[in-house]
Amino acid sequence: MSDSNASDFTNPSTFILQGIPSLERFYVWISIPFFVMYAIAILGNFTILFIVKREPSLHVPMYYFLCMMAVTDLVLSTSILPKMLSIFWFNSREIDFSACLTQMFFIHCFTAIGSGIFVAMAFDRYVAICHPLRHSTILTNPVVAKVGLTVVLRGSILTLPQPFLARQWPYCRTNIIPHSYCEHITLVKLACADIRISSYYGLSVAVLVTSLDIFFIALSYALILRAIFSLPTQEARLKTFGTCGSHLCVILASYSSALFSFLTQRFGRNVPLHFHILTANMYLLVPPTLNPIIYGVRTKQIRGRLLQLVTHRGI
Repeated sequence: MSDSNASDFTNPSTFILQGIPSLERFYVWISIPFFVMYAIAILGNFTILFIVKREPSLHVPMYYFLCMMAVTDLVLSTSILPKMLSIFWFNSREIDFSACLTQMFFIHCFTAIGSGIFVAMAFDRYVAICHPLRHSTILTNPVVAKVGLTVVLRGSILTLPQPFLARQWPYCRTNIIPHSYCEHITLVKLACADIRISSYYGLSVAVLVTSLDIFFIALSYALILRAIFSLPTQEARLKTFGTCGSHLCVILASYSSALFSFLTQRFGRNVPLHFHILTANMYLLVPPTLNPIIYGVRTKQIRGRLLQLVTHRGI
């Protein structure tokens, strides 16, 4: 299919991902940090899953939620990186329309799921610190499973209308997507129709999910801080707050990159297109890369088990 912007087709079966416009000559160099981040994300998150599975003492709600986050990070990074690297290395830019919609669904669905898991982890920290004697009775395995299922269903149900709406629009202008992956609003902007329903729905879901999740996380930590400040000694306060350190670092890494990408997309009209695309990619790649590193460094149980495995293998 021709790459021409003056195409006369309607609803093409194949789209062309443009990659990162104006940076084509640097693709080989750009691919190196992306590949390294992907490799770290894959290795790190699989290591988290392996350690939690092998260590019975980690079979508690906090680490169950961490495993859910690891799976979410694996799906998110794998949804975009293989295709992006094929563009950088092999100029393989074609993507089937159905595959494009599937990629779009997984990106937005698992972004919402990841945000929901942050709320679940914040609730776990709240119960552990504010109601420590009731933690095992409140967050039982069936409750953790129901929370995880609710988070997955919420992300799936809220995201599902986006690809269905996108499929309905007629695409008769061009089949070239000026992006490195099938981002929702970038795709529907190619339609020769009134796309306000898609635009408003996508923005509403993003704002609603993010604002509600941040509110519940902030509420949990406000209650946590109140409980911490009521402790009698400075040492006890620092030790208790230290149990939240990994979670807070991961939240800051995820939401700060998401906020930066959102503000750049919405208000950076004079920012070059390639910068928009790079920030959108980093928003999806940085958290899956950093999360296992943060938990591996800051969580004593995981760090100790990992060192034990490495030492044993070395011997």
